[in-house]
Amino acid sequence: MDVAGIDVGSSAVKVAVVRDTGAAGAELRLGVAERIRRRDPRKLAEELFNSTLADCGLVAGDLGYVATTGDAEELAFRTGHFYGMTTHARGAVFLDPEVRAVIDIGALHARGIRIDARAKVLGSRMTSQCASGSGQFLENICRYLGITLEAIGPLSLLATKPEKCSSICAVLAETDVINMVSRGVPTADIIKGIHESMAGRYLKLLTSLAFEGPALVTGGLASDVGLMNALREAAQAAGGRIEFRSHPRSVPAGAIGAALWGAFRARKLAMKGLALHAGGAA
Repeated sequence: MDVAGIDVGSSAVKVAVVRDTGAAGAELRLGVAERIRRRDPRKLAEELFNSTLADCGLVAGDLGYVATTGDAEELAFRTGHFYGMTTHARGAVFLDPEVRAVIDIGALHARGIRIDARAKVLGSRMTSQCASGSGQFLENICRYLGITLEAIGPLSLLATKPEKCSSICAVLAETDVINMVSRGVPTADIIKGIHESMAGRYLKLLTSLAFEGPALVTGGLASDVGLMNALREAAQAAGGRIEFRSHPRSVPAGAIGAALWGAFRARKLAMKGLALHAGGAA
């Protein structure tokens, strides 16, 4: 049975198609993401959903379940909706069975999630309302510095003397950046300083959960190699009790998790239908 998951975030839409092979496992057929960029999120979600199915050689009628998460609850063609924390947890364990925590970095906030081997959520912490620990904040800084979000990671790795940036308030952090530019601080050092500030906030999310072990970074910034490097450096400086990991499909992890939960629910509904049929026949 093929199932699909759709995750609509504040800045991007993610779609995943999973082939459920029964209670024993599942295979990821395709997981993709596309930035919204001032488009209608619901229209983009439908377009990306259809194009992803086409890439898999499928049409909507071939699917056993269409699961949504994030802000995708209003999509008319969905079968069911799942809470984002549980979908990221399920997607993380599917991508890396060893992880026992997730750092989900969204456009507006980030959250740390402690989980068990079955992706059950054991506890969570979220960054404050201030946006300095979010993907949107990083995108705003890129726009001010005149660089693309895709270039920020490799650029951060070139830093030789990172400049400290406020980790308390997005407004103060942006003021720091303006002052750095006026003082002639190299862009790479500015970016690395921001990455270090963000990494410190994310590390605190997991340490506040008394977590030790491997953690998978999910969401849009999971592909930022500079941020991943800063996270690993921060973890090492704190004693190395947390290991931050990424995966080539970390960005659409929420959509993957939604598809997997959709497959689980589809199996439950099918079993219930069989039981009712058997009862009626008796």
